[in-house]
Amino acid sequence: MLKKNEHLLLIDGMALLFRSFFATAMTGQFMINSKGMPTNGVQGFMKHLLMAVEHVNPTHVLVCWDMGSSTFRNDMYEGYKANRDAPPVELIPQFDLAKQVAEGFNLSNVGVVGFEADDCIGTIAKAHASERKVSVLSGDQDLLQLLDDNIEIILLKKGFGNYKTFTKELFIEEKGITPTQFIDVKALMGDSSDGYPGVKGIGEKTAIKLIQQYDSIDGILENLSKLTPSQQKKIETDLDMLHLSRKLAEIHCEVPLTISIENCLWRKIADEAFSMIDELELKALRRYLVGNDKLIATSS
Repeated sequence: MLKKNEHLLLIDGMALLFRSFFATAMTGQFMINSKGMPTNGVQGFMKHLLMAVEHVNPTHVLVCWDMGSSTFRNDMYEGYKANRDAPPVELIPQFDLAKQVAEGFNLSNVGVVGFEADDCIGTIAKAHASERKVSVLSGDQDLLQLLDDNIEIILLKKGFGNYKTFTKELFIEEKGITPTQFIDVKALMGDSSDGYPGVKGIGEKTAIKLIQQYDSIDGILENLSKLTPSQQKKIETDLDMLHLSRKLAEIHCEVPLTISIENCLWRKIADEAFSMIDELELKALRRYLVGNDKLIATSS
């Protein structure tokens, strides 16, 4: 049973941090403080997070992180995300700093070695959706597969405070497939950013059409003879990769983690957070917060 008025906001920490870093790094604005620490990613990350708190008005907030670049998917497929460049040197120290700053705002962080932040988000969202509303903030469309009756996905758009919020109903209406079918579409078309090919020669339009027609990858394989000769050949040639791509595309919702929902309770920003802001010289973040009565517990 849903607990009245409880609303959990899950934050894709790495997605927000990367987005914030590259938004300013392109023009060389690393916001290096007097200790030589770049803070551009961290300040943008916290601004995105706090603006989402204002927008969503949750009762609970939790930040989810990747814990290193290697996960169980790399064990399954060597090429998984192998095409990605190493993070810039100015970003590397901000991974730990972002978690430190989040903690300074009384926010809980979670991450499990061997799994992606998406897997932690999926595990927590599915576990809590029967008791409270769950919103997920990210820029990653892969998370749309998690949409459910009490789970919404808030996708960041360009700039700050701009969102596209998907419910399960809106996704089905716009895409013509269910959130679960989205996994099969991804498996067919592949994902160049994650480095798995799916079925060569099958793009998004064909993948959606086939899933709409045959419901799932299993349904397609059961009706292979009804496909065009070209489609049959492509799928038969890449059959093993199709099955593997589906495993890679699916968010793993059984990560071994435990969280205390009480520790995720959102509290307004206390004076201690401002002391940390000043110590780290997070000037852009301070400017955003000053006078913001919705977020600040006491005047600072």
